[in-house]
Amino acid sequence: MNVQQIKVALGERSYDIQLGAGILGTVGTLCRDLGLTGTAAVVSNTTVAPLYYETVRASMEAAGYHVLLVSLPDGEAYKNSATLNQIYDALVDASLDRGSFILALGGGVIGDMAGFAAASYLRGIPFVQLPTTLLSQVDSSVGGKTGINHPRGKNLIGAFYQPKAVLIDVMTLDTLPEREFRAGLGEIVKYGAVLDGDFFRFLEENVDLLLARDKEALIQAVARSCSIKAKVVAVDEREGGVRAVLNYGHTLGHAVETLTEYTTYLHGEAVAIGMVQAAKISQQLGYCNQADRDRIEALIAALGLPAELPAFPSEKYVEALSHDKKVRDKGLLFICNRGIGAYKMERVTDLKALLEICA
Repeated sequence: MNVQQIKVALGERSYDIQLGAGILGTVGTLCRDLGLTGTAAVVSNTTVAPLYYETVRASMEAAGYHVLLVSLPDGEAYKNSATLNQIYDALVDASLDRGSFILALGGGVIGDMAGFAAASYLRGIPFVQLPTTLLSQVDSSVGGKTGINHPRGKNLIGAFYQPKAVLIDVMTLDTLPEREFRAGLGEIVKYGAVLDGDFFRFLEENVDLLLARDKEALIQAVARSCSIKAKVVAVDEREGGVRAVLNYGHTLGHAVETLTEYTTYLHGEAVAIGMVQAAKISQQLGYCNQADRDRIEALIAALGLPAELPAFPSEKYVEALSHDKKVRDKGLLFICNRGIGAYKMERVTDLKALLEICA
């Protein structure tokens, strides 16, 4: 089995990302190698658990672990305090102690909530990420961001808490609905757009293979995305500086999600809209030219993702942006693409003027 390994270098909190096809059944061995003990609480949802829980359970029990399933409702709308309490309730009911740990089996919502539960239950127990969606494999499972949404903004409540490992099995992408798969590809675009021009070119040249879910192309795309993110996280674990570049497309994307109450767009779709608008803003500010903007728009279109901001009054967007966690000192740190493969961080105080560029 060809397994790629990528290190997230964070000193004592360093961990490995293991990536391959058909490796979900090795999670028990992985946990033993990590020295994890006690009961393993598998936090999943009603969509993913029927597909992959038995594989995980069998692997864990073969390695000698007692396994508990915590199955949650599926969807971004459930990424809230009420659902988080369901996790706590299950852990308390099962009398899990600090010698136990959590396995996050699912997409970004599960990973974020299970990670936050791990960070806060008994003031912290270990957890391992088992991301099953493309978006979570290339983004949310790596870097230690955990949390839940608040009615007034996305991910406003959370903690930085690193996993013990990330195990990525691209075979789980075979069962991913087409819309969610494409949304995950949208998240991948940001890495090339602002951090790696060669990777952006790879995506342009391999759209058909990626959309066909070719395993070799997917492993390359996921591995390069994870490698890029791992390097950024190693430099700036808590988003005090350069890590903010990973928010390219997310500022307006989060506003879109907030205004549509997380019901109209998948996260990757909202980010795609945000990236197209960010390219437009970047051109207006002189950081990229028309050709750069056209390439970003063309790649987003080729992936079948949305590009236009939904029709809400600018005042609504200003309100949503004002609650974004990236607002500091009465200004918004907005990530622009500088050409293709580089970036510029722009401090914006006139949010209405910013939105006028997108009109």
